[in-house]
Amino acid sequence: MKNFSLESLRSIDGYVASALVDEDSGMLMAGDSVSSIDLELAAAGNAEVVRAKRKVAASLKLNDTIEDILISLERQYHLIRPLVSNKNVFLYVIIDRQKSNLAMARHHLKAFEKALDFS
Repeated sequence: MKNFSLESLRSIDGYVASALVDEDSGMLMAGDSVSSIDLELAAAGNAEVVRAKRKVAASLKLNDTIEDILISLERQYHLIRPLVSNKNVFLYVIIDRQKSNLAMARHHLKAFEKALDFS
């Protein structure tokens, strides 16, 4: 398995944690955190979220792809971004709502994805 580094995501304002996740298995491919969050549990749970959203979109015949999924908590944003380069993998990032800029975080994830190499 290829070794991916998520440390550059720490430059996102309010960064808490990040994970690169295989959607099919829910397996954590890479993880990074400045907190004590269980990234393996988060990876598995969020894989279910992505699969469920794709199933609903297909049932509704939306004929569209998920760019990102935002879960807003009182103190955090959880961003889930399926990769354009590999539909079976997604980025999961947690940021602190009080310290972050959601639009800039989304922009940072798009740029980070372009730098990922699955070859």
